Amino acid sequence: MHPMESLFRCPLCAQPLDRQDTRYLCPQGHSFDRAAAGYVHLLPANKKHAKDPGDDKGMAAARTRFLSGDYYAPLRDALAELALTYAPDHPTILDAGCGEGYYSAALFQRLAQAGKAPRMAGVDLSKHALRRAAKREKEVEFAVASVYDLPVADAAADLLVNCFSPLALEEFLRVLRPGGYYFYVVPGAEHLWQLKQVLYDNPYPNQEKLTPYPGLTYREVRKIDQAIRLTDPQAIQDLFQMTPYFWKTPKEGAARLAALSELETTISFRIHVFAKEAQAV
Repeated sequence: MHPMESLFRCPLCAQPLDRQDTRYLCPQGHSFDRAAAGYVHLLPANKKHAKDPGDDKGMAAARTRFLSGDYYAPLRDALAELALTYAPDHPTILDAGCGEGYYSAALFQRLAQAGKAPRMAGVDLSKHALRRAAKREKEVEFAVASVYDLPVADAAADLLVNCFSPLALEEFLRVLRPGGYYFYVVPGAEHLWQLKQVLYDNPYPNQEKLTPYPGLTYREVRKIDQAIRLTDPQAIQDLFQMTPYFWKTPKEGAARLAALSELETTISFRIHVFAKEAQAV
């Protein structure tokens, strides 16, 4: 494989990176090995706030099993439809907080099938998730990196996708080109309501609001509201492990969920579509 310019930039000097068979290399000589699975580690040691940041191996496996069951296919398909609507031809796309690549792969494949010839990269803190992402779609570049310190050039992205990950507004505005689009995915008010009813005595709905952000203009909010039926206890536990409730549920609630053999619950997502204003920096 001949060296080809990466969508990523050197995290040490911000110079362009060439993607080679076994490593990424910048003109200053900084070299970053590609893992056997295909992703690259671009999180500097001084920015690494844990020995093994992001989802651990078990959480990444649970997320992969659940998403591979296509329970969240309605969200996947809506994201792909919006990308086809908003992305220009030959778009550069960044998935910030891509996890195990379920949505990244779908967006890339749908745009490629439509003849748009995308270039795409995804970043996440979890090497365990990225190992799975790189296997899911080999044409997308994946890197261990923080959404708060993206190894991406200024104004490089036509579309930035952010599913259930932190909103790093300053960084997102930096890497989006003027007129580029930002898809921000958050849970709707009733998301996983029946699951929460099992876990908690007094569950409360998620807050839904339209939040204006400096430098971004609202284009639309796409709403997805459906019901899913889980008939496998493993899928129920995998879903639980994917949620923030996994860390803050009383033992009694977790035990009630573990006793279930099936669960029907609402899934509710909101895709907030923004455009970067021309004068925003």
